[in-house]
Amino acid sequence: MKIAVIASNGRVGQLIVKEALARHHEVTGFGRGENKSLAANYVEGDVLGLKKEDLSSFDAVIDAAGGWTAETISNIPNVAKHLIDILSGTDIKLYVVGGAGSLFVNKEHTITVDMGPDFPDAFKPLSSNHGIALQALRDSKNLDWTYVSPAGDFQADGERTGEYILGGEELLLNSKGQSVMSYADYAIAMIDLVEGGKHLRERVSVNSK
Repeated sequence: MKIAVIASNGRVGQLIVKEALARHHEVTGFGRGENKSLAANYVEGDVLGLKKEDLSSFDAVIDAAGGWTAETISNIPNVAKHLIDILSGTDIKLYVVGGAGSLFVNKEHTITVDMGPDFPDAFKPLSSNHGIALQALRDSKNLDWTYVSPAGDFQADGERTGEYILGGEELLLNSKGQSVMSYADYAIAMIDLVEGGKHLRERVSVNSK
Protein backbone atom coordinates (compact mmCIF):
# COMPACT_ATOMS: atom_id res chain seq x y z
CA MET A 1 0.00 0.00 0.00
CA LYS A 2 1.00 3.61 -0.46
CA ILE A 3 0.74 5.36 2.89
CA ALA A 4 1.24 9.01 3.77
CA VAL A 5 2.16 9.84 7.36
CA ILE A 6 1.41 13.42 8.34
CA ALA A 7 3.73 14.78 11.06
CA SER A 8 6.11 11.91 10.48
CA ASN A 9 8.81 13.65 12.53
CA GLY A 10 6.81 13.29 15.74
CA ARG A 11 7.46 10.45 18.17
CA VAL A 12 4.27 8.62 17.24
CA GLY A 13 4.71 9.41 13.56
CA GLN A 14 8.24 8.03 13.47
CA LEU A 15 7.15 4.71 14.94
CA ILE A 16 4.19 4.47 12.56
CA VAL A 17 6.57 5.00 9.64
CA LYS A 18 8.92 2.37 11.03
CA GLU A 19 6.11 -0.17 11.43
CA ALA A 20 4.71 0.46 7.96
CA LEU A 21 8.13 0.11 6.34
CA ALA A 22 8.79 -3.13 8.22
CA ARG A 23 5.71 -4.51 6.49
CA HIS A 24 7.00 -3.37 3.08
CA HIS A 25 4.52 -0.57 2.48
CA GLU A 26 5.54 2.44 0.41
CA VAL A 27 5.64 5.30 2.89
CA THR A 28 5.98 9.05 2.41
CA GLY A 29 6.46 11.30 5.39
CA PHE A 30 5.19 14.88 5.61
CA GLY A 31 6.39 17.39 8.17
CA ARG A 32 8.32 20.48 9.11
CA GLY A 33 12.09 20.52 9.29
CA GLU A 34 14.47 17.81 8.16
CA ASN A 35 13.33 14.20 7.93
CA LYS A 36 13.72 12.47 11.30
CA SER A 37 11.91 9.29 10.31
CA LEU A 38 13.01 6.30 8.26
CA ALA A 39 10.85 7.33 5.32
CA ALA A 40 12.91 7.44 2.14
CA ASN A 41 10.28 9.71 0.62
CA TYR A 42 9.76 12.93 2.55
CA VAL A 43 7.96 16.20 1.86
CA GLU A 44 9.01 19.17 3.97
CA GLY A 45 6.59 22.01 4.57
CA ASP A 46 3.48 23.18 6.38
CA VAL A 47 0.92 20.37 6.12
CA LEU A 48 -1.86 22.98 6.19
CA GLY A 49 -0.64 23.95 2.73
CA LEU A 50 -1.20 20.48 1.27
CA LYS A 51 -3.61 20.24 -1.65
CA LYS A 52 -5.77 17.37 -2.82
CA GLU A 53 -3.39 16.54 -5.65
CA ASP A 54 -0.49 16.21 -3.18
CA LEU A 55 -2.18 13.18 -1.60
CA SER A 56 -4.06 11.78 -4.60
CA SER A 57 -1.70 8.83 -5.16
CA PHE A 58 -2.03 7.35 -1.67
CA ASP A 59 -4.27 4.56 -0.43
CA ALA A 60 -4.27 5.84 3.14
CA VAL A 61 -3.27 8.97 5.02
CA ILE A 62 -2.34 8.77 8.70
CA ASP A 63 -2.67 12.01 10.66
CA ALA A 64 -0.18 11.92 13.55
CA ALA A 65 -0.19 15.68 14.15
CA GLY A 66 0.13 16.69 17.77
CA GLY A 67 0.72 19.70 19.96
CA TRP A 68 1.23 20.44 23.64
CA THR A 69 1.87 24.14 24.01
CA ALA A 70 -0.66 26.95 23.76
CA GLU A 71 0.86 27.84 20.39
CA THR A 72 0.80 24.34 18.90
CA ILE A 73 -2.14 22.51 20.43
CA SER A 74 -4.57 23.81 17.79
CA ASN A 75 -2.55 21.84 15.22
CA ILE A 76 -4.54 18.77 16.27
CA PRO A 77 -7.98 19.91 15.04
CA ASN A 78 -6.65 22.24 12.34
CA VAL A 79 -4.68 19.52 10.56
CA ALA A 80 -7.56 17.05 10.88
CA LYS A 81 -10.03 19.56 9.43
CA HIS A 82 -7.70 20.40 6.56
CA LEU A 83 -7.23 16.74 5.68
CA ILE A 84 -10.99 16.19 5.85
CA ASP A 85 -11.47 19.05 3.40
CA ILE A 86 -8.97 17.82 0.81
CA LEU A 87 -9.71 14.09 1.10
CA SER A 88 -13.52 14.22 1.09
CA GLY A 89 -14.95 12.81 -2.11
CA THR A 90 -11.89 10.63 -2.76
CA ASP A 91 -11.25 6.92 -2.17
CA ILE A 92 -8.38 7.69 0.21
CA LYS A 93 -8.89 6.54 3.79
CA LEU A 94 -7.94 8.85 6.66
CA TYR A 95 -6.65 7.48 9.97
CA VAL A 96 -6.22 9.85 12.91
CA VAL A 97 -4.06 9.45 16.00
CA GLY A 98 -6.58 10.44 18.63
CA GLY A 99 -6.87 11.01 22.34
CA ALA A 100 -8.25 9.01 25.25
CA GLY A 101 -10.06 11.80 27.09
CA SER A 102 -13.23 11.53 24.99
CA LEU A 103 -13.65 7.79 25.58
CA PHE A 104 -16.79 6.92 27.51
CA VAL A 105 -16.67 5.37 30.96
CA ASN A 106 -20.32 4.31 31.17
CA LYS A 107 -22.56 2.19 28.95
CA GLU A 108 -24.97 5.07 28.42
CA HIS A 109 -22.15 7.06 26.77
CA THR A 110 -22.88 10.18 28.78
CA ILE A 111 -19.65 10.44 30.81
CA THR A 112 -16.19 10.69 29.31
CA VAL A 113 -12.75 10.18 30.80
CA ASP A 114 -12.00 13.91 30.80
CA MET A 115 -15.15 14.61 32.83
CA GLY A 116 -13.82 12.62 35.77
CA PRO A 117 -12.69 14.36 38.99
CA ASP A 118 -9.21 12.87 38.71
CA PHE A 119 -8.56 14.01 35.14
CA PRO A 120 -5.62 16.47 35.31
CA ASP A 121 -6.44 20.08 34.45
CA ALA A 122 -3.19 20.27 32.50
CA PHE A 123 -4.49 17.71 29.99
CA LYS A 124 -7.95 19.24 29.48
CA PRO A 125 -6.90 21.53 26.58
CA LEU A 126 -5.28 18.56 24.86
CA SER A 127 -8.39 16.44 25.31
CA SER A 128 -10.62 19.27 24.12
CA ASN A 129 -8.65 19.76 20.92
CA HIS A 130 -8.65 16.03 20.19
CA GLY A 131 -12.41 16.09 20.75
CA ILE A 132 -12.83 18.88 18.21
CA ALA A 133 -10.97 16.78 15.64
CA LEU A 134 -13.15 13.75 16.39
CA GLN A 135 -16.34 15.77 15.99
CA ALA A 136 -15.11 17.15 12.67
CA LEU A 137 -14.66 13.58 11.45
CA ARG A 138 -18.13 12.62 12.65
CA ASP A 139 -19.58 15.61 10.80
CA SER A 140 -17.72 14.87 7.56
CA LYS A 141 -19.38 13.64 4.39
CA ASN A 142 -18.02 11.35 1.66
CA LEU A 143 -14.91 10.38 3.60
CA ASP A 144 -13.81 7.04 5.05
CA TRP A 145 -12.02 7.70 8.33
CA THR A 146 -10.97 5.87 11.48
CA TYR A 147 -10.13 7.66 14.73
CA VAL A 148 -7.83 5.62 16.95
CA SER A 149 -7.87 6.45 20.68
CA PRO A 150 -4.90 5.19 22.70
CA ALA A 151 -4.93 4.09 26.32
CA GLY A 152 -5.09 6.69 29.05
CA ASP A 153 -1.46 6.11 29.98
CA PHE A 154 0.16 6.49 26.57
CA GLN A 155 3.86 5.79 27.01
CA ALA A 156 6.34 7.21 24.52
CA ASP A 157 9.17 4.94 25.64
CA GLY A 158 7.07 1.93 26.58
CA GLU A 159 7.96 -1.60 25.56
CA ARG A 160 6.96 -2.98 22.18
CA THR A 161 5.14 -6.18 23.16
CA GLY A 162 3.57 -6.87 19.76
CA GLU A 163 0.16 -7.40 21.38
CA TYR A 164 -2.85 -5.22 22.05
CA ILE A 165 -6.61 -5.33 22.46
CA LEU A 166 -9.08 -3.44 20.27
CA GLY A 167 -12.28 -1.84 21.50
CA GLY A 168 -14.81 0.80 20.59
CA GLU A 169 -16.10 4.00 22.18
CA GLU A 170 -15.52 2.98 25.80
CA LEU A 171 -12.29 3.14 27.81
CA LEU A 172 -10.55 -0.21 27.62
CA LEU A 173 -8.93 -1.94 30.58
CA ASN A 174 -6.53 -4.83 30.19
CA SER A 175 -6.33 -8.03 32.23
CA LYS A 176 -4.58 -6.08 35.00
CA GLY A 177 -7.28 -3.42 35.11
CA GLN A 178 -5.00 -0.89 33.44
CA SER A 179 -5.40 1.56 30.58
CA VAL A 180 -1.83 1.70 29.34
CA MET A 181 -0.06 1.34 25.99
CA SER A 182 3.29 2.09 24.40
CA TYR A 183 3.68 4.21 21.29
CA ALA A 184 5.32 1.21 19.62
CA ASP A 185 2.33 -1.10 20.19
CA TYR A 186 0.01 1.71 19.11
CA ALA A 187 1.91 1.88 15.81
CA ILE A 188 1.29 -1.85 15.33
CA ALA A 189 -2.44 -1.35 15.92
CA MET A 190 -2.57 1.60 13.54
CA ILE A 191 -0.97 -0.29 10.64
CA ASP A 192 -3.17 -3.33 11.35
CA LEU A 193 -6.20 -1.06 10.97
CA VAL A 194 -4.86 0.43 7.75
CA GLU A 195 -4.20 -3.01 6.29
CA GLY A 196 -7.55 -4.39 7.44
CA GLY A 197 -9.61 -1.55 5.97
CA LYS A 198 -12.39 -2.08 8.52
CA HIS A 199 -13.90 0.20 11.20
CA LEU A 200 -14.51 2.95 8.67
CA ARG A 201 -16.32 6.05 9.95
CA GLU A 202 -15.76 4.73 13.48
CA ARG A 203 -13.74 5.61 16.55
CA VAL A 204 -11.87 2.65 17.97
CA SER A 205 -9.73 2.32 21.09
CA VAL A 206 -6.60 0.29 21.72
CA ASN A 207 -4.89 -0.87 24.90
CA SER A 208 -2.14 -3.21 26.02
CA LYS A 209 -3.15 -6.84 26.32
